[in-house]
Amino acid sequence: MRRIAIAVVASTMTLSLAGCGMLGASSETADATPTRSDDITIGVLMPEKTNTRYEQFDYPIIKAKVATLTDKKGKTEYANAGSSAKVQDEQMQKMIDNKVDCILLDAVDSKKIAPMVTKAKEAGIPVIAYDRLAQGPIDAYVSFDNELVGEVQGRALTEALGTADTSDKIVMINGSPTDPNAAQFKAGALSELSGRVTIEANYDTEDWSPEVAEKHMAEAIGKIGRSKISAVYSANDAMVAGILKALKNAGATSGDLPPITGQDAELAGVQRIVSGEQYMSVYKPYAAEAEAAAEAAVAKVQGRDLQFEALTRDKVDSPTDKNIPAKLVQVVALTKSNIADTVVADDLYSVDDICTAQYKAACNAIGLK
Repeated sequence: MRRIAIAVVASTMTLSLAGCGMLGASSETADATPTRSDDITIGVLMPEKTNTRYEQFDYPIIKAKVATLTDKKGKTEYANAGSSAKVQDEQMQKMIDNKVDCILLDAVDSKKIAPMVTKAKEAGIPVIAYDRLAQGPIDAYVSFDNELVGEVQGRALTEALGTADTSDKIVMINGSPTDPNAAQFKAGALSELSGRVTIEANYDTEDWSPEVAEKHMAEAIGKIGRSKISAVYSANDAMVAGILKALKNAGATSGDLPPITGQDAELAGVQRIVSGEQYMSVYKPYAAEAEAAAEAAVAKVQGRDLQFEALTRDKVDSPTDKNIPAKLVQVVALTKSNIADTVVADDLYSVDDICTAQYKAACNAIGLK
C-alpha cells in the first residue's frame, strides 16, 4: 500500500469534486442515458451502532451528496446491521432483490460478506467497499489510510510518555478481529511502539465493545498492577469509556490516569481530551470519505471510469482480489492543542457542543471559547 504523509494540523476543509472524488471521468458512454444518470438508487450498508459516526455523519453526508450529484433525483436505501454479519447478509440480499444500482458496503465481517458481494456482482450491481475492505469482487475501496491511523496513535503515545523506553509497560486494546481495519491499526501502532516500549498486554476486542474493553483492561490491571501501566493504546474512542471504568474501579482518579489513545473524534472522546481523561484521538474527516464514496457510486452507475485524483490515487489488495482502485483520505492527530483548528473549524462540533457545563472550566483552561 502506498503511504500517505501524516497530517498533524488540519485546516477547514473545502470539499469539491476535485478535492475528494473523481477526475477525468468521461460522461459520454453508452450506459449513461439521461434517465440512468439521474434516477438512481445507491444502497448504503453500515456495520454497527456502537460507534456513533455512521448514523451521525457518514450516512447523512452520503445521502446529501448523492442527491446533489443527481439533481435531487437520486435516492439512497440505508440499513445498519447492528454488528450482526447475518443481519447484514439479509440487508444486502434485500438490496439485491430491490435492484439498487450500486451498493456502498461497510462490512461487519469482511470475510463472511464475500458470497454476498459475489451475488451482487452476478446481479449486475457494483459494490464499493466503504471504510472497511470487504472481500469478494468489489469495484473500489474508499477509506482512510488505516495503517497510518495506527502510526499516528502509536507516535502520539510515545510523545505523551516523553522519554519512552522499554521500562514503560503498555496495554493494547485493539479493535474487532472481524474488522480488517483493526489489524491495520494494530500493525501501524506496533510499528511505532515495538522496541521503544514493552507491550505487556495485548487484546482484540469483539465488536469494538466498550464492555469487552472494560473486561480486558480489568484483566490487564490484575496482571500488571494499575500503577505500573504507563499508557493504554485504545483503538477507538468508544472503547475508552470501558477502559476508564476499569481504571477508576481499580482506584485511578482523573489526576493520575495514564495517557490513552482513541480514534474517530467522537464528541465524548473530544470532551475527554478537553478534561484530560483521554490523551488523543484520530480525527478522520468523514465528509471527505463519505463524499468521495458517494461520487464513486454515482460515477460507477453512470458508466464513468473510477478515476481517483492523481495525488491520492492508490491500489489496494484484499485476500481475494488485487489492484483494487482506492481512495485513502488523510487523518489528523487530535489533542488539546488543535481542537479549535480541526473538529470546530470543520463544523463537526461547535464549541457549545463540546463545552457543556461539565467541561466549561476545562475548555476555558485550554482557551476553547
